[in-house]
Amino acid sequence: MTKLLITGASGRMGETLIQAGKDNIDSDVTSTHDIGQDLNNAFKNVDAAIDFTAHHFTKEVIDAALESKTPLVIGTTGHSDEEKCYITEASKTLPIVFAPNFSIGVNTLFWLTRKAAEVLGNDRFDIEVTEMHHRHKIDAPSGTARRLLEILNEETGTSYDDDVAHGRVGNIGARPNREIGMHTLRGGDVVGDHTVMFAADGERIELTHKASSRMTFASGAVRAAIWLQEKPAGLYDMQDVLGLK
Repeated sequence: MTKLLITGASGRMGETLIQAGKDNIDSDVTSTHDIGQDLNNAFKNVDAAIDFTAHHFTKEVIDAALESKTPLVIGTTGHSDEEKCYITEASKTLPIVFAPNFSIGVNTLFWLTRKAAEVLGNDRFDIEVTEMHHRHKIDAPSGTARRLLEILNEETGTSYDDDVAHGRVGNIGARPNREIGMHTLRGGDVVGDHTVMFAADGERIELTHKASSRMTFASGAVRAAIWLQEKPAGLYDMQDVLGLK
């Protein structure tokens, strides 16, 4: 039985993670943490910690995990390059699963997107990515969309900085051949929708994932925490957990 610590316990995702941890027959939530509580104390006597709070809190979580030598699952998005480097450095000492999305379906979308980009390329097919989330989400594009773009950049030899267009407005002229469009939508209580479109003359392929419940992410995160047990120090993602690499 994997004993779990859930941070951000009173938040929407925190509450869902607690339920997912209790629902899994191989885990139990034995510790929680919220704002104002003692973080180091929360890390005592647990086998893994799951953090889906805010990117600026990640360093504190990592420091507590390092002190207690506790494997860590990080589902927070919106990290700066400096914060990502801190996670990478910590993974030299701790086993960490750091992923933009813990849904099995989304990770299948990552795999399918790589295969589609490998087959179709962007010489004849124009590539567009759209994502929509609830009105309270603070980072854009979403971490999942950023990962989709990274995969597309890797497979097409394009660059996020030079070739990704974030929306379009005005008299912009014809679409550049290497361009990948990125469109962010916000509204209502949408949990998370992501689509990758490959469009050519006479045909169009669309790969779409729509999440209707946070439980899909929470269950995946609990699965990752259980998977981490006995793993050596290193930086892993859900592709590792699901055996898709």
